[in-house]
Amino acid sequence: MLRYSYLLIYILFAILPIGKANALNYVLSAGDSVLIEVYDEPDLRTRAKIDKSGVISFPFLDDVQVSGKTTEEIEMIIDAGLRGDYLIDPQVSVSIVAYRPFFIHGQVKVPGGYPYQPDLTLDKALALAGGLTNRASKSDWQITRKVNGTSKIINADISTEIQPDDIVKIGQSFF
Repeated sequence: MLRYSYLLIYILFAILPIGKANALNYVLSAGDSVLIEVYDEPDLRTRAKIDKSGVISFPFLDDVQVSGKTTEEIEMIIDAGLRGDYLIDPQVSVSIVAYRPFFIHGQVKVPGGYPYQPDLTLDKALALAGGLTNRASKSDWQITRKVNGTSKIINADISTEIQPDDIVKIGQSFF
């Protein structure tokens, strides 16, 4: 039993850094919601949904551009803005409360928009959408993704990673 516990702890520690790395590399955009906290400063706690402008309001700093930045970059911007004039050593934490959605349509049982989750693959997205219909193609799966402002169509399989704002289309089988 003790050996099993050590194995479980080892597996958890092996997995945790991967999830943290993905969260640190995630670039925020319109539709994401963030929670900003400054240690021991409850009046500075701010929860905001990012709109099209990509700007959120934060006490003492007015507007902060957050779209196109990671949570770590936003922490540094807010830290620099508060340091000196307002606080001696601010401890800023920015976390993602809600990710912007991805969309799935075509031959799935429950098409629509679903909240993005880190490490989401097409097989998990299909499960969220209730699975494939009887008429669904087993290979005609496409993802429309915006890359540097232009739409790109990607032919997908079950292991293809889904990103926020992706539009997944499951084609119809002829047989």
